Amino acid sequence: METNIEINKPSPKFQDVSIAPMHTCEHIINRTMINLFGCGRSVSAHIEKKKSKLDYALESAPTEEDVKRLEETVNAVIAQGLDVSTEFITQEEAQGRFDLKRLPDDASETVRVVKVGNYDECLCLGTHVKNTSEIGTFKVISHDWNEEAKRWRMRFKLVAP
Repeated sequence: METNIEINKPSPKFQDVSIAPMHTCEHIINRTMINLFGCGRSVSAHIEKKKSKLDYALESAPTEEDVKRLEETVNAVIAQGLDVSTEFITQEEAQGRFDLKRLPDDASETVRVVKVGNYDECLCLGTHVKNTSEIGTFKVISHDWNEEAKRWRMRFKLVAP
């Protein structure tokens, strides 16, 4: 087994600890979207300290009630005070457990898994908080629907804990 994990170091942008709460919240949002809407993880993400946006491929636009349910569910997960941890596994171990399509061709044999308690786990190179109690309150600030693309874009912020 190759032990070189250089490819698994966060990129410079994601080493910025100031976006760790936002980035960790993205993991919780992704799992919640999967659970509530049966979609995949976000198809694109733009994570920043003050506000961020995520795009999802959906069959139809979420209703205002759906957005409220998303906020409530994400905030309930955050409130659980879940520990955030990382582990390294081989790509072979990751097969069937994770979507490996986004891995670069030159990725090392070892990949990094980030876990948010027992709620979510995914391959990730970002910097995260140690516990969800450090995230704050999740708030959707706007959203829009692209019917042609069947894409829902959500913009959100975090209110400090």
